[in-house]
Amino acid sequence: MSDCAKNKSFQESSIRIIFIPICLLFFCFTSVAQHKSTFWTKSDSLNVKRKNAVYIAEGSLASLALLGIHQLWYTNYDSSSFHTINDSNDWLQMDKAGHTMSAYYVGKMGMTVLDWAGESKKNQLVYGATLGFGFLSVVEIFDGFSKEWGFSPSDILANATGAGLLIGQELLWDEQRILMKYSFHSTKYANRRPELLGENFLEQTLKDYNGQTYWLSANIWSFAKESRFPKWLNIAFGYGADGMISSNTDYFIDNAIINPPQRLRQFYLSLDVDLSKIKTKSKFLKTLFSTINFIKIPAPTLEINSNGRTKFHMLYF
Repeated sequence: MSDCAKNKSFQESSIRIIFIPICLLFFCFTSVAQHKSTFWTKSDSLNVKRKNAVYIAEGSLASLALLGIHQLWYTNYDSSSFHTINDSNDWLQMDKAGHTMSAYYVGKMGMTVLDWAGESKKNQLVYGATLGFGFLSVVEIFDGFSKEWGFSPSDILANATGAGLLIGQELLWDEQRILMKYSFHSTKYANRRPELLGENFLEQTLKDYNGQTYWLSANIWSFAKESRFPKWLNIAFGYGADGMISSNTDYFIDNAIINPPQRLRQFYLSLDVDLSKIKTKSKFLKTLFSTINFIKIPAPTLEINSNGRTKFHMLYF
């Protein structure tokens, strides 16, 4: 079985390619909704027409996306009886961080549009915040019936973690004080296996886990509202990995690779900006800031890797 078949990097990247534009579209929609009148204004009470429209739109888009994923991937491979796989150690868990972030932001999108419709907070949490978990779990069931892959309990756990981070903060603080964020830089490894890690920059942002960093970005002012810290200033804790030209080290053994790159975990401490808390009268900038707020702002960063080595970056992305 090829390395591409052993892991789900290609498949998961394609899912993101399909679903990320839908999420960005919803973020743009809901951000504009906060600043326009009549139809675009958030409803102060339950608007049944809006609620029905949201549920129908979400159901339709999710169904179309799942159908597209099924036709794009699973029809090209043999099916099998339902089975599971243990891929919890692949990619040094970077793919699990991607699952967590996807579930978090798709759920956040679901909550936002239901809030626009005037739904109760309870229903926002039950039917909106769980949207990402539900969508990704259906894809995981598809995997379970595919001979090339399998149902991954660790993926389900990562999906649940993303939904839990979203729901937990709403229950605890009624706001998102800690955001999940993403950053990416090009690496030398993509050139060694472009078919797996990406043949161009856009593909690499989705496939090359060596260049990806996933962050928990905490808003300082939200935790200390009497402080003099700027409302937009965050402190961010990141996780990344390096030295991966395959999902696991079996590839090195199977291909008799001498002196393979050393696989390392990387931990980061940095500053960040919550763009949604920057004051501006520009409706365009408010929409833009809300839409791209999942991206970690480049900033001075301290890195510690799993070998115990420390490195300081003047600007890390």
